[in-house]
Amino acid sequence: MFALDNTIDSIQTSQKTFVKTFVQNETIADTLNKLVDTNAEYSKKAVKLGADTMATLVEEATKFAQTAGKFDYAKMVEEFTPKASKK
Repeated sequence: MFALDNTIDSIQTSQKTFVKTFVQNETIADTLNKLVDTNAEYSKKAVKLGADTMATLVEEATKFAQTAGKFDYAKMVEEFTPKASKK
Protein backbone atom coordinates (compact mmCIF):
# COMPACT_ATOMS: atom_id res chain seq x y z
CA MET A 1 0.00 0.00 0.00
CA PHE A 2 2.84 2.38 0.82
CA ALA A 3 4.32 1.84 -2.63
CA LEU A 4 1.01 2.81 -4.16
CA ASP A 5 0.84 5.92 -1.96
CA ASN A 6 4.29 6.90 -3.20
CA THR A 7 3.18 6.34 -6.79
CA ILE A 8 0.10 8.49 -6.25
CA ASP A 9 2.27 11.22 -4.69
CA SER A 10 4.66 11.08 -7.65
CA ILE A 11 1.82 11.43 -10.11
CA GLN A 12 0.37 14.31 -8.08
CA THR A 13 3.74 16.08 -8.09
CA SER A 14 4.07 15.60 -11.84
CA GLN A 15 0.60 16.98 -12.45
CA LYS A 16 1.26 20.02 -10.25
CA THR A 17 4.56 20.63 -12.04
CA PHE A 18 2.73 20.48 -15.35
CA VAL A 19 0.16 23.01 -14.12
CA LYS A 20 2.87 25.31 -12.75
CA THR A 21 4.81 25.15 -16.02
CA PHE A 22 2.05 25.48 -18.59
CA VAL A 23 -0.92 27.21 -16.95
CA GLN A 24 -0.39 30.97 -16.71
CA ASN A 25 -3.81 31.97 -15.38
CA GLU A 26 -3.67 31.82 -11.56
CA THR A 27 -7.38 31.13 -11.12
CA ILE A 28 -7.26 28.18 -13.49
CA ALA A 29 -4.00 26.96 -11.95
CA ASP A 30 -5.50 27.04 -8.44
CA THR A 31 -8.58 25.17 -9.60
CA LEU A 32 -6.48 22.54 -11.39
CA ASN A 33 -4.27 22.11 -8.33
CA LYS A 34 -7.37 21.57 -6.18
CA LEU A 35 -8.50 18.95 -8.68
CA VAL A 36 -5.11 17.22 -8.49
CA ASP A 37 -5.19 17.26 -4.66
CA THR A 38 -8.73 15.89 -4.54
CA ASN A 39 -7.89 13.18 -7.07
CA ALA A 40 -4.84 12.12 -5.05
CA GLU A 41 -6.86 12.03 -1.82
CA TYR A 42 -9.58 9.96 -3.48
CA SER A 43 -7.05 7.56 -4.99
CA LYS A 44 -5.32 7.00 -1.65
CA LYS A 45 -8.66 6.28 0.04
CA ALA A 46 -9.63 3.87 -2.74
CA VAL A 47 -6.32 2.02 -2.44
CA LYS A 48 -6.70 1.78 1.35
CA LEU A 49 -10.26 0.51 1.05
CA GLY A 50 -9.18 -2.08 -1.51
CA ALA A 51 -6.34 -3.27 0.71
CA ASP A 52 -8.61 -3.42 3.77
CA THR A 53 -11.23 -5.36 1.81
CA MET A 54 -8.65 -7.84 0.55
CA ALA A 55 -7.26 -8.31 4.07
CA THR A 56 -10.75 -9.00 5.43
CA LEU A 57 -11.52 -11.49 2.66
CA VAL A 58 -8.26 -13.36 3.24
CA GLU A 59 -8.85 -13.39 7.00
CA GLU A 60 -12.36 -14.78 6.63
CA ALA A 61 -11.26 -17.37 4.05
CA THR A 62 -8.52 -18.50 6.44
CA LYS A 63 -11.04 -18.88 9.28
CA PHE A 64 -13.33 -20.88 6.99
CA ALA A 65 -10.48 -23.16 5.90
CA GLN A 66 -9.43 -23.75 9.51
CA THR A 67 -13.00 -24.60 10.50
CA ALA A 68 -13.36 -26.95 7.53
CA GLY A 69 -10.09 -28.64 8.50
CA LYS A 70 -11.48 -29.45 11.95
CA PHE A 71 -14.60 -31.14 10.57
CA ASP A 72 -14.72 -34.90 11.16
CA TYR A 73 -15.44 -36.20 7.67
CA ALA A 74 -14.96 -39.84 8.70
CA LYS A 75 -17.71 -39.53 11.31
CA MET A 76 -20.03 -37.94 8.80
CA VAL A 77 -19.46 -40.79 6.34
CA GLU A 78 -20.22 -43.34 9.08
CA GLU A 79 -23.45 -41.58 10.01
CA PHE A 80 -24.74 -41.43 6.45
CA THR A 81 -23.52 -44.80 5.22
CA PRO A 82 -26.31 -47.39 5.28
CA LYS A 83 -25.63 -50.15 7.79
CA ALA A 84 -25.50 -53.71 6.53
CA SER A 85 -28.59 -55.52 7.68
CA LYS A 86 -28.02 -58.46 10.00
CA LYS A 87 -29.66 -61.76 9.18
